[in-house]
Amino acid sequence: MTPSMPNPPLLRRLQAFFTPGTLDRYLIAQVIPPFLVALSVVMAALLLERLLVLFNLLAAGNNHLGVFVELLTTLLPHYLGLAIPAALCVGVFSIIRRMSQNEEIDAITSSGISLVRITRPYILMGALLSFLAFLLYGFVQPHARYDFRATFYMASHTGWAPRLQSNMFASPSPTLTIVADNVTQGGSDLHGVFIRDTSDNQERDITARHGHIRLASDSSAVEIDLEDGTILTDNRKSVPTLTTFEHATRLLTRANHITPFRERGEDERELTSPELVSRLIHQDPSISRPHMRSEVHFRLARSLTIPFIPALAAALAIMRKRQRSSAGLVLAFIIMVGFDHMLQFGHSMVATKKASLLIIWGPALFFVAMSSLLLLYKSGTFQTLKARWTSKRRAGAKNNQKALP
Repeated sequence: MTPSMPNPPLLRRLQAFFTPGTLDRYLIAQVIPPFLVALSVVMAALLLERLLVLFNLLAAGNNHLGVFVELLTTLLPHYLGLAIPAALCVGVFSIIRRMSQNEEIDAITSSGISLVRITRPYILMGALLSFLAFLLYGFVQPHARYDFRATFYMASHTGWAPRLQSNMFASPSPTLTIVADNVTQGGSDLHGVFIRDTSDNQERDITARHGHIRLASDSSAVEIDLEDGTILTDNRKSVPTLTTFEHATRLLTRANHITPFRERGEDERELTSPELVSRLIHQDPSISRPHMRSEVHFRLARSLTIPFIPALAAALAIMRKRQRSSAGLVLAFIIMVGFDHMLQFGHSMVATKKASLLIIWGPALFFVAMSSLLLLYKSGTFQTLKARWTSKRRAGAKNNQKALP
């Protein structure tokens, strides 16, 4: 039986680094609830404006609720990519701020654990979210963006319905005439309805107390639901008949043939990261090369900076003693928003002006360096290094004095 070889020191250090301890599990358990709450709030805030646009689309085109749900689903990956960094910053900031106010940070650091070590589980959490964001930016969002455009195209083209006005005759087809005494809800809700239908070599005069125009569930036709009405039918060969009904559905017009939506890939934002790299290598002329190159580096820069967000949030959350409030969260928000806008600006400049990629990576590297240095400063690392350097200088000066004759 051969004795087992001990793990190399490097492997032991890596294993110890990635193995969560009691403190790590405590910190992660503390940050998950505020992270999820912040993620939900940010997602709701980002979706609110777009929800109003979608509701207007439904109201204007009489689309059914399934179209709204499908559009909303395709929007989630895009706004999730914006909400994850913001929620991570808010979650880490709130926990470190609370621990600082309750003097938990002082208790932990007094045992020899630095602020950098306290922030380590959050940085690793940011690294995991960075990987998820890379998959989101490079694989999920391109398909979701195309699906949203395709669904919006179909909804805006098949959601047509005649827009009626009170006491105004409308003819959706050559054999159909409709008029209503009162029209509400943008022309779809009718009161006092009269319809004259001359199809099938006969005349039908329909009256109803109430009617509602809608798009059929399969988007193949525009229909009207009628309530409490009568139908007078005259085929000019026999005695006219009179029929009463409580509810009836009539076809107004069939939807026109819709040209299928284009194939995915005409926009660089609809391409996954492997597809972008493949087209760059093979020099595909269908999309501008600067646009594709800028998109690839923009996605990478956004993903790789996420692990440094906890460092920034933790550094700004540390408060002075007996300080009740500070502008740390506001400053973190300004930095995050400004950094995102700078990335967007660099992305646009590289794509349209063929500028250097430093316009994208410059702000990213500055954000990484600023977050790291600020955390080291708040943890007292610089003061410790300065004290050690000063003590070494003094020790060297004393040794030099003793060596003198």
